[in-house]
Amino acid sequence: MNASEIRELLKLLDQPDVISFAGGIPDPALFPTGVVEQAYARILADPARSGPSLQYSVSEGYAPLRAWIVRHMAALGVPCDIGNIVITAGSQQGLDFIGKLFLSPGDTALVTAPTYLGALQAFNPYEPRYDTLALGGNRTPDSYREAAAAAGGRVGLAYLVPDFSNPSGETVPLAERLALLDLAAALDTLVVEDAAYQALRYDGEPVRAIQALDVERSGGIEQCRTLYCGTFSKTLVPALRVGWICGPSAAIAKIVLAKQAADLHSPTINQMVMHEVAAAVYDAQVEKIRKVYHQRRDAMLAALARHMPEGVTWTRPEGGMFVWVSLPEGMSGAALLARAIAECRVAFVPGGAFYGEGRCDNRLRLSYSLSDPGQIEAGIGRLGALIRQVRAGA
Repeated sequence: MNASEIRELLKLLDQPDVISFAGGIPDPALFPTGVVEQAYARILADPARSGPSLQYSVSEGYAPLRAWIVRHMAALGVPCDIGNIVITAGSQQGLDFIGKLFLSPGDTALVTAPTYLGALQAFNPYEPRYDTLALGGNRTPDSYREAAAAAGGRVGLAYLVPDFSNPSGETVPLAERLALLDLAAALDTLVVEDAAYQALRYDGEPVRAIQALDVERSGGIEQCRTLYCGTFSKTLVPALRVGWICGPSAAIAKIVLAKQAADLHSPTINQMVMHEVAAAVYDAQVEKIRKVYHQRRDAMLAALARHMPEGVTWTRPEGGMFVWVSLPEGMSGAALLARAIAECRVAFVPGGAFYGEGRCDNRLRLSYSLSDPGQIEAGIGRLGALIRQVRAGA
């Protein structure tokens, strides 16, 4: 287990002169604070609900919230019922439980390159080996299976963030989602769909959820092999720590046992508040934040086009919170960060931390979610000038 480079970089947010493109976190100015405050007040003022809200509860989660999630999943093309949903302390806890249940030491986890750093942190304690999930390549199921067996285990799961991935911002096309399901069936392994950013689409056509495709192919939620990890952290508020896993009831039952051992249940009052907030403003809140983050995404892409020297390239995400930048070969993102903080007071996340195997040191992740267009213009301008200096040997 290692310290998160992102968690350490978040400490820079306390330094007012640093323009931070590091933490991929929502803008607190956009939180539905008043709605949250009113929900707490209503629940605590109601004698019929105040006691239960502060009491122990069931590990599966607050039933009305799970029922809301059932309707939400149905809108995504995943018919299910309340027995297919367990509430977790954010989707991050869900990843930990999945690693605990499906990975033994020496097993292989298939992950994209790059992949979400938090998933690597969740899986690492269970001592897996990582192999690159190359959906657009020509690797065969046998090549994955044989490599896993040679390492002394099996392919335990395939993990990805298919929509506006953290860190790359890229979206997995429909054909590659279908190819992933073919691969998982051939390997008889689990697919973990991390959908943290799925709602944050700004342009382009939506791509169907992997679990929706799986349910359609397999004949129902009970026959599918995909676990969908959802969260309210990027759409409503992160601090209540409310996420969920949707999947076959047999898998959910095992996850509930892991939940019981970990923390008994997520805080009851937080789940009750989240249910009220989601029922009242979810669609309006998503529309609100889409408009703001869309503007900031456009501002960052425009600033990169204006200020980055030749040899620097970047992704053009259709949603989410991130742009993935490739520096010229031989330039280190980690070394650039040290100079960026010291010389121009700009922060980002070096790309090397986002790889399960091997490292690409000339990559970096930029998040636009916390900065207004003026800050984005200033910060990218400073960063572009520094990259020119580094290339010139200064």
